[in-house]
Amino acid sequence: MKFDVLNPYSATVEETFTINDQQSIEARLTRASRYYEDAKQISFTNRARQLHAIATAFRENAEQLAETATQNMGKLLQESLQEVNAAANIADYYADKGPSALQPKDYQYQGDKRAKLTYTATGIVLAIEPWNFPYTQVMRVFAPNFLLGNPVLLKHAKIVAGCAAAFEQTVWQAQVEHGAFQNLFVTNEQIKNIIEDQRVQGVALTGSTKAGRIVASEAAQALTKTTLELGGNDAFIVLPGADIEQAAKDAATSRLRNSGQVCTSAKRLIVHKAVAEEFTLALMREFEARQMGDPMNTDTSLAPLASQEIQTTLQKQVDSAIQHGAHELIHGGIVENKIGNFFSPVLLTDIDEANPIFDEELFGPVGQIHVVESGAAAIKLANQSQYGLAGAVYSGSTERAKKVAQQLETGQVFINQPSNGYPELPFGGIKNSGYGREMSDLALFEFANQKIIAE
Repeated sequence: MKFDVLNPYSATVEETFTINDQQSIEARLTRASRYYEDAKQISFTNRARQLHAIATAFRENAEQLAETATQNMGKLLQESLQEVNAAANIADYYADKGPSALQPKDYQYQGDKRAKLTYTATGIVLAIEPWNFPYTQVMRVFAPNFLLGNPVLLKHAKIVAGCAAAFEQTVWQAQVEHGAFQNLFVTNEQIKNIIEDQRVQGVALTGSTKAGRIVASEAAQALTKTTLELGGNDAFIVLPGADIEQAAKDAATSRLRNSGQVCTSAKRLIVHKAVAEEFTLALMREFEARQMGDPMNTDTSLAPLASQEIQTTLQKQVDSAIQHGAHELIHGGIVENKIGNFFSPVLLTDIDEANPIFDEELFGPVGQIHVVESGAAAIKLANQSQYGLAGAVYSGSTERAKKVAQQLETGQVFINQPSNGYPELPFGGIKNSGYGREMSDLALFEFANQKIIAE
């Protein structure tokens, strides 16, 4: 069975790939298992050197990798280049900081008895990754597990199969044993069998809440540990005293980058009534300034959506919101009579709790403005969500912003800057946004055997 990768801008077929059969799946599992056994003899320091080589390979192939991402899922070429560099930075971070984080930790018990906590690999980690950040999402799982000694098998989204192949080839180019990282082009039915395999000791999924529930359930039956990074409906709070022009620019950048297809983008713009009019006008100017076009062209500032399915789903959500009382400050939507999955930015307001999209994730260039009476009302509305991934607070007082941030039910909060991912900071959510943490030192321990050796 084969499948095509379609270019979201030109609607042409970029590449065709073949689904792995059972024999090829078993060969990859066997190779990964063999690497796991061999890697036990390799020090963290030596694997750190290999990670630096992988980072170098990504930078050396940046243009080709970026073009593949743009052709596979449509993002702006400059955004693709930034993502390739970010993936290299993640590899460098774990090469630089990982070995020291994995040093044994001393414990004492029953008076003067001593013990050491050691960190060792556990086995194959299956990474099930989405299409919106086809390199960094994968590197966030691969780099810490490679350093630890866990081989990684990647089940990527089909629409970025070209990126999956390019990631694999770039890792292998760094003279890394092939068993350390391999692609799987498989169906959901095949994935279930892979999760049940005893050689697989961890599953890391980034995707929808629905996909998270399915995979977590299948992994639970096999007693296999999971980490889940799921959807978000992030709050972007603007309080009196904030730099309104900057807040509006940051809100637009956060909401519209990657054509709005970002789990941690600013989706619910919660604005104090004292600054609501000024902020709204500034935000409208930012939205209206975006130029749709060829994502390979540097003049383009808004790329097409990744697929027709995403485009159609988003339009249905916007239509439903308006039918249930939402007001359009900026009218947009599917761009008719134009090749490519283009979606003109939409800005909505007057969305109440009865509206079907009140707590739905809108994955595309659609913003929502909610005007509130007070800071307390902003906190209450921000927390009134099934999700808890990230958020931002803008205020003229850093201390006030910190107090608001402390009360938000979410995994990350950024002060006077839009939420983003950094290798040094833990990334992950609560509630229906999932569990577990990627990046930072915490990612090293998710699939580690934290073994205590007592004297």
